[in-house]
Formats: sequence, structure tokens, C-alpha cells
Amino acid sequence: MEQRLFTGIRPLYSSSKENPNGIRIRIRMRDLIDLSALRYAVDTTMQRYPYFCVELQKKAGQYVFIDNARPVVISNSLHGVDLNAEESNYHMIAFAYQDNWIILDIFHGLTDGTGAYEVIRTLLYYYCSKRYGIKLNEEGIRLVGDEITAEEWEDPIEKASDLPTPARSDLPKALNIIENAELQNDTLKTVYSIAIDESEFVRFSMDNDGSPGTITALLLSRAVAKLFPDANDPIRITLCVNQRKALQKPKAHQSLVGGAMLEYKEKLRDWPLDRQATAYRGMVFVQTMDETVLAGANSLRGLTQMLLSKETDQERLDITAYIGKTAEQIMTATVSYVGKANYKEAEKYIRDFRTWTGATGNYPCVAIAAVNGRFTLDFIQPFSSPLIINAFSKELEDNGITYDLQDVAVLDVPNIQLPWSK
Repeated sequence: MEQRLFTGIRPLYSSSKENPNGIRIRIRMRDLIDLSALRYAVDTTMQRYPYFCVELQKKAGQYVFIDNARPVVISNSLHGVDLNAEESNYHMIAFAYQDNWIILDIFHGLTDGTGAYEVIRTLLYYYCSKRYGIKLNEEGIRLVGDEITAEEWEDPIEKASDLPTPARSDLPKALNIIENAELQNDTLKTVYSIAIDESEFVRFSMDNDGSPGTITALLLSRAVAKLFPDANDPIRITLCVNQRKALQKPKAHQSLVGGAMLEYKEKLRDWPLDRQATAYRGMVFVQTMDETVLAGANSLRGLTQMLLSKETDQERLDITAYIGKTAEQIMTATVSYVGKANYKEAEKYIRDFRTWTGATGNYPCVAIAAVNGRFTLDFIQPFSSPLIINAFSKELEDNGITYDLQDVAVLDVPNIQLPWSK
């Protein structure tokens, strides 16, 4: 089956060797990895997701995904393999393992965190069943033998009609952490990972009229404001928004992510935290109404159609680079929270869970995962300085939230061999 790239086009052209547009999910299991069980789990899982078993090709000037019957690669490495390359059998998805770690690598234009979570949910079901010789509960897990409906296959933004017209937005430049902290020479991309007890953070969020994603964005805003009290540019955090609900396509597999802009306005700064959280919650509510989300989807649709109308890769690369640079200027940081992972009975075998992504731009991104009773916050940043994690940790301490710094690592996400670079 042939799938024309639509929403996947911009992620393809925004990817580069320096900033590969991929997602890496790292899962530390309770026990050492059993390769035969993992091979069984990967092969069985990929039968359930045929739209991820694809190879990128160019036909008549347009990029398409075609069926790829080669095995999905499992490498014995924490680094993994290049996607869309011979070493990955020209797949845009691959797996890796080492010791008790399992890693999923996938091109961000193929799916987003929501779609990747579905794959992991299926993989863990088959892996744990095989590894431990048990029968897990199947409820809520996509399994081989399910009917794969058109809703899973079709790109809802390409298929949508009568989307609302997006309002023109000319946001002023946001505070840039690198500029204000003079970190231009600190270019080592680094991930700081902290863990917080799930029940404690949920309770704190609810007590302050917020959700974990909103509260994280607020605490990050407060931390940045205290670091740069004299900065003139506004602090603006983008909270990622899943567009599937507004599109009424909950099973769609594509990368369907919009954003709610949360600005830490001057008048908010003297308010108590609970009142600030209520203000942020209001901003999220307004910007996640179906009409607003669909208008954002229409904006993406228009941009995609413009890219597809260009004849050469270079034209598309130039436009995407310009759009990316413009978007970078209006954001201080992003926060991404897919929601509670809900890996069912397999969660008791998970000891650690990380979500890394590349091509995050010239600003930090906080990726939140809720697995096995705790939140893991991965601070993915284009510099190595602990400035932000230290300031954020101080906000947690000041609000009585217990946290644990898990580790500090150099960001390593899958490289994607791009067709125009081969």
C-alpha cells in the first residue's frame, strides 16, 4: 500500500543530521532483556502496525511511504541505528536493547508520542507475555487480529474539510534562555531527568487547580522569571496539544500535535501559585477548544499544501527553515505530556522510562512520562548548563515536592538518513 506524505512532510524537511527529527523511547526493565522474546515481540507488534512498516521513496516529485517487508531491526546497542538507511533495512522505525534497556526509535513525521505509546503498549504486552510465560490482560491494547480501520491509516488533516480559518497571530519575540544566559558557546545537547512520585504530583496539581502538564509549564515559567528578572521579552511556554480529539480521529497514527501558548504575564507574577495555575488553566482551556485546535490544524494543512506545491527539495528546505526559525523566536520552552502511559500489567516490569526527541529547536523541551507510579521529566536542552534544572528543582523544593535527579546524559536520538543527503 502506498501512503503519500502529508503531515509528515514538514517533519521530514525540518530534520537534519545535527537535529534529527526522531523520537527515542528508552525503557529500563526489571530484568535483563531476553533477545528471543524481544524478537518475537517486535515481529508480532509490527504485524499490528503495517503503516509503520514502510520505506520512504520519491515518485513524481512527491515523497511516499511504500510497504517494506524487510524485518524491523533490533540492534544490541544503546545508540541504535540510522533510520531510512541500509542498517535499519530502510525502515523509519527500529528497536535496540542493552542489558535491561529496550529502546524504540521512530521518525517523528511518522507518528508522535501518542502513536509511539500505542506501539510500546503492544510491544510490552507481547514481550512480557513471552519473557515471563504469563497471560496479560488484553483490554485497551492493540493486538494482532484486530481490525485496522481506515481511521488508523488515513491522515485526518489531509482528509478534513470545512476547517475553521486560523486567526492571524503576530506574537512578539519570547525570552530566549541561551541569549539571556549567554550560553551561545555551550552547544552540548544534554538531558537532565528527574522523577517525582505520581500521586504526590497529581495531588499537588489538583490542589492548585491544574494538571501535571500545566503545573510543569507554570513552575518552569516561574523558574525562568527568577533567573532573568530584568529581561524585557515575555516568557512563553508552549504546551503540546493532541489534535486527535478535535479531529474526532482518536485512532489516527500520524504526528498530530498542536500547541497552547502559555505566557507568564507581568501581572501574574505577584500572584500566589494557585491563582497563577488557575490563569494557566484558563489559557489552556481556551486554546484546546475544538474550534481553536481545528483552526491550528487548518494552518498546518495550508503550510503542508504550500510545501507540496514546490518543485524542489531545496525550495521546501528553505521554507521549512524559515518557518522553524520564526517559530523558535516566539517560544521560551516547550512542555510535552502525552498523558498517563497506562501500560497495564506490564508496568510492574518497568523500572525507568525516558522520552527523548530531537529537532527541539533553540530552546529546552520538557517531556513528561507517567509510568509505574511516578512522573519522569526529561529536560531536553540544546546546552549542557544545569541552569534550568537547578532553577526548576528549586521551585519543586519551595513547594514541598520531593524529586530525585535520575541522571544526566548527552542527548542521543536516532539519525535519519535524508534522501537529498545520500
